[in-house]
Amino acid sequence: MNWHGLVRGGETLLSAVVFSYFLLANAAYTALMALSLRRVWIHVRRIVYLNLDETRHSPATPPVTLIMPAWNEQQVVVETVRSALKTDYPGLRVILVDDGSTDESLPRLLDAFELERAELVYRPEIATGAVRGFYTSSEIPNLLVISKEHGGKFDALNVGINMCRTPYYCTLDSDCMLERDALLRLMRPIVSSPIDTVASGGMVRVMNGSQVKDGQVVHSRLPRTSLERFQVVEYLRGFLFGRTGWDTLDGTLIVSGAFAVYHRESVIEAGGVPGDTVTEDIDLIAQLHRWARKNKRHARTTFTSDPVCWTECPATLANLGRQRRRWELGLCQTLWKNLDICLNREFGLVGLVTFPFYLCVEAAGAVAELLGYVLLPVAFLLGLVHSPLMLLFIALAWLYGCFLSASAVMLEDFTYHRYADFRDLLLLLLYALLENLGYRQIILFYRCQGVVRFLTGFRQWEKVSHLGRSG
Repeated sequence: MNWHGLVRGGETLLSAVVFSYFLLANAAYTALMALSLRRVWIHVRRIVYLNLDETRHSPATPPVTLIMPAWNEQQVVVETVRSALKTDYPGLRVILVDDGSTDESLPRLLDAFELERAELVYRPEIATGAVRGFYTSSEIPNLLVISKEHGGKFDALNVGINMCRTPYYCTLDSDCMLERDALLRLMRPIVSSPIDTVASGGMVRVMNGSQVKDGQVVHSRLPRTSLERFQVVEYLRGFLFGRTGWDTLDGTLIVSGAFAVYHRESVIEAGGVPGDTVTEDIDLIAQLHRWARKNKRHARTTFTSDPVCWTECPATLANLGRQRRRWELGLCQTLWKNLDICLNREFGLVGLVTFPFYLCVEAAGAVAELLGYVLLPVAFLLGLVHSPLMLLFIALAWLYGCFLSASAVMLEDFTYHRYADFRDLLLLLLYALLENLGYRQIILFYRCQGVVRFLTGFRQWEKVSHLGRSG
């Protein structure tokens, strides 16, 4: 048997897979970047003339309910509710669903807002776990706190949807804070759209290190640690380039459940928030696309870059690993569950382009890239590849990654300019250059763990601890 020939053939196949992934991924990222640059630039120039008073006082602006699921979030939950109540939006209601917390989350809420038990009627249009009680306050009539048995985030959201009495609801994670006008900005394109919008996501930014006062980020600054700063760059690239690019193509498949608006009746007709994956927000969008196709509805899912939600990102590697493993596991679960959407013309660009991209680049591609980092040096040591070829590949991969990240940072500075301190801008650019030297590989490792967990049938939700930190 010609072992040398087999090894050489294996090396050739590996090289083909890695280089194909590299070309496919970066061609897609380049296209998304080009689309996003133009879209964000035009959008920013338009919002200069945006009069939010028209949306605020328009009779066409529907009331909205903020629904916040919470489980063992005693460090942040009270501040999050205070922030939510200050949201500038007509007819706003706030529902916090405590999902059977075993810490002091519920007692702290009852004490902070002087809530008392109320006898309310619960009509579950979506089947849920048992509800323990309702709590209201005469001083804050638009706030409702619901206590229920622990059933998971999806179940808590479904309880909130059942109690929602407005045509739209907005999901908000319990570690997040909305800017006061964020909901007005997110609802404005929905109100003005001639096509029904069933889901719309906003911009999520890293709150760590920023100055928070009275439930609002009053001065955005970079976090103190390198791990958190890398995530700032990552969020900017993911939202300004990725989400904006797909929205430009009308190919949105993912909106962040941390801050997104949904049409209540459409979600109910589609079956409610699904609970058979660990990332219910991704799964819900796929479910809405499927519902729209089945009912022959032209329903839009969109993204808008100027409404801002601030979130606390993981400050430790342990929490970062829990978060990214869950994200990748949920992505794989959702893609597998909805595999018939892939290359299906009936789902439009979502089926023909977006779904294959997430399947090949974001799911399978994570394994291909990590294998490239691990096996190419091994192949070089065994004399199976030439050093100039390997060095060229590594250099190109690093340089292009730097280019994408630095472009996202510069786009942020030229448009929204949230980091006014020039030192912060320079630091962001530095971390954009360093991101591909260690941090990216760590993220790839966690993502591959998520893929392995999917393949082995792992389904457990990994809890990320929130510290409630600000600068």
